[in-house]
Amino acid sequence: MQALIFDLDGTILDTESSEFRSWQEVYRDYGAELSLDYWLPFVGNNSLPFDPVGHLETLLGTSLDREEIEARVERRRDELNRELKPLPGVLEYIEAARAMGLGLALASSSSRAWVEEHLRRLGLLSAFQVICTKEDVPLTKPDPALFLRAAEALGVQPRQALAIEDSLNGVRAARAAGAFTVAVPNAITRHLDLSEADLVLSRLDDLPLWELVRIARGRRLFPVV
Repeated sequence: MQALIFDLDGTILDTESSEFRSWQEVYRDYGAELSLDYWLPFVGNNSLPFDPVGHLETLLGTSLDREEIEARVERRRDELNRELKPLPGVLEYIEAARAMGLGLALASSSSRAWVEEHLRRLGLLSAFQVICTKEDVPLTKPDPALFLRAAEALGVQPRQALAIEDSLNGVRAARAAGAFTVAVPNAITRHLDLSEADLVLSRLDDLPLWELVRIARGRRLFPVV
């Protein structure tokens, strides 16, 4: 193992809960309910048509002021995101990766502006040697392109990389690229079946990075049949 590749949304920061909560609040103001069943397929996937306003209009049977609603959700989401701190284990893994000489990359289906804004606020922008976002690839997760590009930019083979993900689409992307994939679900994605990952942790700090590297090396040498 020579590299560690992080996802951002839901993995480093639980921005997914902020987004879901913001839309939930709007739906409830209109007397409707936004279900997790509707929401979950979109988590970690920018390739599906995502239209919660259209969904709300369908539930209500009437047209709404889309611009006003989307602006309101964005304001509330940003307010919630400003309060977020890195999820448990993230900072420890970044420090451990540096100490172990592992390459550090970030692979996100979000925009570069979004990714860099959050990393800058957390003081983590310089921690990553490589940042790959949706502007860098023709297809985002669950397509493996982001992980393949991140590994290439670090100068390693995907099989030499550990990928940390929280969503099913992210897990599928990392696995398709060939990375050893660890799923660490958050409050939203714990409702998904993430068993396609090589390893599932309830929290990243449940396992130190050196131990994860040992497990990954063992699995590579002696694959589980």
